[in-house]
Amino acid sequence: MSAEVISIGALLVMFVVGTVLPINLGILAFVATFAVGTASLGLTEDEIFEGFPAKLFVTIVGVTYLFSVARRNGTIDWLVAAGVRLVRGKVALIPWVLFLVAALLTAFGTFTPAAVAILAPIGMNFAYRYKLNPLVVGMMVISGGHAGAFSPLAVSGALVLGLVDKTELQVSAVTLFSASFLINLALSALTYALLAKRPAPLAAGSEEAAEDEDLAVSGGPDWRQWLTLACLVALVVGALGFHLEIGFLALAAGALLAVVDMRRQEKAVDGVSWSTLLLVAGMMTYIAMLEKAGIIENISEHAAGLGAPVAVALLLCFTVAVTSAFASSTAILTAIIPIAVPLLLSSHLSAAGLIAALAVSTTIVDTSPFSTNGALVLSNARGVDGRRFYRQIIGYTGGIVALGPVVAWGALVLPWS
Repeated sequence: MSAEVISIGALLVMFVVGTVLPINLGILAFVATFAVGTASLGLTEDEIFEGFPAKLFVTIVGVTYLFSVARRNGTIDWLVAAGVRLVRGKVALIPWVLFLVAALLTAFGTFTPAAVAILAPIGMNFAYRYKLNPLVVGMMVISGGHAGAFSPLAVSGALVLGLVDKTELQVSAVTLFSASFLINLALSALTYALLAKRPAPLAAGSEEAAEDEDLAVSGGPDWRQWLTLACLVALVVGALGFHLEIGFLALAAGALLAVVDMRRQEKAVDGVSWSTLLLVAGMMTYIAMLEKAGIIENISEHAAGLGAPVAVALLLCFTVAVTSAFASSTAILTAIIPIAVPLLLSSHLSAAGLIAALAVSTTIVDTSPFSTNGALVLSNARGVDGRRFYRQIIGYTGGIVALGPVVAWGALVLPWS
């Protein structure tokens, strides 16, 4: 059995086991890296460890630590409440405010499932209280999270840009962010237009009185929250204006905020997305090992031989969309972008267009109830028939899986190919 077959077989087994069993895919990736690298590819341990993504590790630790501190000192709650109170008397704007707040949170570094975890309970309570369609509210929260997820300050954006930086390709951070934001904005507009007036799948005999949600902001931010907001602004200016390392800036800002508020921030490090770190680090180390052994280049050459590069690009978009509906989108992104790089280098496809299309196709299907985001919406819905609401989410996700890759490919790949 060839090393190529063993390597890809191990990758597929990882995805299946990591999806079916409650085992972090990163752990499986580290184990597979050592086993495949030493036994099949003949690499030394030092050569294997060269692929560990140290820079991205610091970025994710820094950003998630800073936002853990911001959550603990009440800044995130204040921002969410300040956005939500804008809808008083304007019920129809509730889904849009939640969309924008989710986009803002993820654009400034909150991991998408964390942003959805913050806003999904609020959105589902609003949907119940004001008799809005919970499918529309929940899906717009998720789309909002994805709209901001590919900013250079976000975990997903840093991941994709970090993968591209290791290659000869050039992909603008503005292009990646704009593509994701605009497509998710269009999806939300279409969702709102088509489904907002449809009745919710209410549970039989559900007459429970809606509870008043106390989301009003009592006064303005305190000095800790003002300092946190100033640190966030400084992070953006330093990273985008002066091209300073985001991870170290975020760690410095988080450390400063922790020092001035030590009682609240004693356990802030617990808010670091360690499971995401393990997943990303393990998968990137495995992919780096495959690149070093020439496996990625061989796979890309085979893919390019399947037909016209434009058609192969569409196939890749569909592949990541279907897979990501059942598996980790972060892991899928980590695996697919290195496979697409040689195809881009050997064709006239737009690098920014295909990378953005793959990023959008991978994340846009996270409305699935098998993903963290979709499950959060499903589990927080109030006053609905659970089975009917589940079927609605499945149907909605099926439509996105069928049309999302085509839209991403048609808007981002085809015009510049």
